[in-house]
Amino acid sequence: MLRSLPNVMTIARIVLIPVIMVMFYIPGPEARWIAAALFVAAAVTDYVDGWLARKLQVVSDFGRFLDPIADKLLVAAVLVMLAGFDRLSDIALVAAVLILFREILVSGLREFLAGKAVSMPVTKLAKWKTATQLVALPLLLVGDTASVGGVPLDWPGELLLWIAALLTVQTGATYMTTGMRHILDPRTDP
Repeated sequence: MLRSLPNVMTIARIVLIPVIMVMFYIPGPEARWIAAALFVAAAVTDYVDGWLARKLQVVSDFGRFLDPIADKLLVAAVLVMLAGFDRLSDIALVAAVLILFREILVSGLREFLAGKAVSMPVTKLAKWKTATQLVALPLLLVGDTASVGGVPLDWPGELLLWIAALLTVQTGATYMTTGMRHILDPRTDP
């Protein structure tokens, strides 16, 4: 089970996180591009590992447990490092905090509801939120070291980060509303 290819890919995504973080300490645009490339590789495994697990019929409890944690660790680590290295504008920091707040809140809600044997499947809008984050963050990793049409890549990265934050608020509210119904309904107690 731990050696199934999808689980190995999930573990590899986690292993890439410290490598991406090290790139923040290396000066120069090359390190930013390497960090962005590693992030994209990790993000691709997020899609491929789940698809592959279903295709090969090796879906496991371990994979279902670790995959969302790996995703959240990857996004959180990059957001924190971008903030710590002052590579986010003040307004983009608000978007980053909203994203982190929602991720922690929804993870806690899911954990609590799992104890009540209630699952909360991922919504399509939440998948769009994740996809938007996974496009925004490599742009922010490259930042002002590259531009398209004279526009530094951190600008569209911050715009996409805000779109992800707005989707985050929407999906977080939806999950909380659904979750609170289960929490307040005594019939959901085992």
